Amino acid sequence: MLSFAEEIYLLALDDITGKVSSYSDEISLSYALIGATLCELSFKRKIDTDVEHIIVTDKTPTGNKILDTILTVIAETETKMSISYWLKILLSRASETEDLVLSELINKGILKMVDERIFWVFHTRRYPIINNKEIASVETRIRELVLNEGEIPEPREAVLVSLIQACSLFETILSPKELKRAEKRIQNLAKLNMVGREVVDMIREIKNFSPSIFCNTPI
Repeated sequence: MLSFAEEIYLLALDDITGKVSSYSDEISLSYALIGATLCELSFKRKIDTDVEHIIVTDKTPTGNKILDTILTVIAETETKMSISYWLKILLSRASETEDLVLSELINKGILKMVDERIFWVFHTRRYPIINNKEIASVETRIRELVLNEGEIPEPREAVLVSLIQACSLFETILSPKELKRAEKRIQNLAKLNMVGREVVDMIREIKNFSPSIFCNTPI
């Protein structure tokens, strides 16, 4: 099973260019990947959330570098802090988290690394999908869920809906007509998970106000 962060990263990739889709901006994806990691830790019962705070319930390492890096940072702070606080703090580790997610996807044979030289001067890397089975299953599952009013979501599916909404990635899954029809259901499903809801609210706050509010806070 892919992690939340891996699924979100795959959905954000353009399977032709191997680059992050233009629908998702860098800050939205960064917050979504951090939020996805927090959600994964919650599902593994390493952290818990109440109305306002994140609480570490088990400091034992998971063996997953992505999760353990974030878990260690949270566990080092004895004071209970809010979900929004941790999203801002952990944003400074978003690049590291993205690199680890990418490495996992390459190790699993879902992505491959291709070195390219642009105009013989600039060196860049892209990561085309070489096994689309995983991403197809994610897209199909989520698409059916949001278009079917009578379908009850699994807990993991509700989390994915909130993270996909945060990244504005439903535009890559649904047609404009389908997106308009499913808009209310997507909003309702996105509210079911507390961490996912905070991610959506944080990104909305960033887009509506000033970029200064997401400046990194020293750890």
